[in-house]
Amino acid sequence: MVRRCSSVRRHQAVPDPTLDFAFAWSLEILPAPSWLRDLAGAWVFYSVLPAWPLLKPRFERIARFAPWIGLVLGGLQSLLWLILTGANWPTAAVALLVIGLGAWLTGGLHLDGLMDMADGLAAGRERCLQAMEDSRVGASGVQALLVVVLIQIAALLRLGPLAPLALPIAAFWGRCAPLWAMGRFCYLREGCSGTASFHRRYGQGWREALPAFLVLLVALTVVPSFLMAGRFSQMTLMVGIVVGVLPAFFVPEVLGRRLGGHSGDSYGASLVLVETITLLLLAVLLPAV
Repeated sequence: MVRRCSSVRRHQAVPDPTLDFAFAWSLEILPAPSWLRDLAGAWVFYSVLPAWPLLKPRFERIARFAPWIGLVLGGLQSLLWLILTGANWPTAAVALLVIGLGAWLTGGLHLDGLMDMADGLAAGRERCLQAMEDSRVGASGVQALLVVVLIQIAALLRLGPLAPLALPIAAFWGRCAPLWAMGRFCYLREGCSGTASFHRRYGQGWREALPAFLVLLVALTVVPSFLMAGRFSQMTLMVGIVVGVLPAFFVPEVLGRRLGGHSGDSYGASLVLVETITLLLLAVLLPAV
């Protein structure tokens, strides 16, 4: 067993993300609608990017905006890919740095959940939650992380010049997966005050997926029209945009049935697994389109 530090967000001084965060603004906070404050909260919770100035984040319904944050994070990975390939870096080195950037941008939040969930599944149903709460990572967690990273590297190497298209798509669908888990399954740690239980406490069912579906609708109708004559063909864009829909539903469904529900760890694990499967599917399908 290797002892590790748990995710930063798990032990931050945030007893309840729905309460006021300890943001010491030197300027006056501007009034804003609740949905915009939730978007600002999602920005803070799901990434290490700097908080928005003059806007106090709210954390009651941030999950609905997670796919939007995924597009931003995936876009930053794509930008790094384009910059490094433009500087004639070898593709293998670019793939490694892009994956490293993705882990850094999220503070390792979801990778931590993947390792915890793998250890929990290996421990069996009776000791599952106990293993997931353990601050040490076992062999199953290490293996899960290694396999996921290797698959992502292989997929990016196969995608090559199509990787900048694939990265935001995979990040988007990965963050749709927890929405299905929250709407379909009970929370494994009911009554817990952890930093993920508020998703269930303040969630509003399938309404949480509406912003993500709006983004998908725009992507399916507007983006192909604008980029049809550009670098990617319309068929490539259409296939790429929709390929992650099945993993986004299938992965959290399987994990939820296996665990008997979901927790913050399995939300993160679902996200990482859907991202990885989507990248792999894109690597198989896009070069043939």
